[in-house]
Amino acid sequence: MSSEPEEEPVSVLQRFEKRLEGLVEGAFAKVFKGVVHPVEILNAMQREAEAHKAILAGGRTLVPNRYVIDLSPYDHSRLAPYAAALAQELAQSQAEFIGEQAWTVYGDVIVEIERGDGLDTGMFRVTAEVYTGGEVAPVQQPAYDAGPQYSPYDQQGGYGQPHHGGPRSVGLVSGDGRTYPLQMGSTVIGRGDQANLRLPDVGISRRHARLDYDGNQVVLTDLGSTNGTMVNGQRVSAVALNPGDMIQLGTTTLTFRVDG
Repeated sequence: MSSEPEEEPVSVLQRFEKRLEGLVEGAFAKVFKGVVHPVEILNAMQREAEAHKAILAGGRTLVPNRYVIDLSPYDHSRLAPYAAALAQELAQSQAEFIGEQAWTVYGDVIVEIERGDGLDTGMFRVTAEVYTGGEVAPVQQPAYDAGPQYSPYDQQGGYGQPHHGGPRSVGLVSGDGRTYPLQMGSTVIGRGDQANLRLPDVGISRRHARLDYDGNQVVLTDLGSTNGTMVNGQRVSAVALNPGDMIQLGTTTLTFRVDG
């Protein structure tokens, strides 16, 4: 009596292709017909992980957890309606691949899909890095130059009124308790390299919003982001922040805090 043949293990790429079939009723097959295909992107991400391995103490292997995919303008425009779903699937498949290799990453695998000006149709570029969280880089711009006046928190002696003891300590607090102090001047929030406060959220633009602090008040300005900036549930273009205001960027919520 012959035994049933053993099933061959399903590879990460096969699982990825299977999940793609269920997305938006096969729209990916039409979008990528004749141009770059998601499987090619995942292959390139795996090669980038392999190329950037680093050996840690104890023999563990560290690989990048953040991958930026630059597509040609034509491919990017065709993909735009499905970019978030594809980024999520790529991140999941890359995490599975890394796990199968018994490699180590800092935090979650993040995939960002961007427009790569200068790339020809069908071409793409993958950039990989080890991303450890939302560090605040040194402020690059000079002190805030007050323009139009916004209504601050104007209770007598409250935030927004002249403070003779020097600038107050202000900052943002994330939902998981991380604190991001704000310095005098301008702080750009985003997920790109040019942002001062970088947040790993695919719903956040590379340069999403700017915070301007002049020592008395903080003004939040949206920088033309794709998904907009919300304060206390209302979409804003520019607004002076009050203590306790809830700022939503993508899926990230930050609370504005004033000490002193």
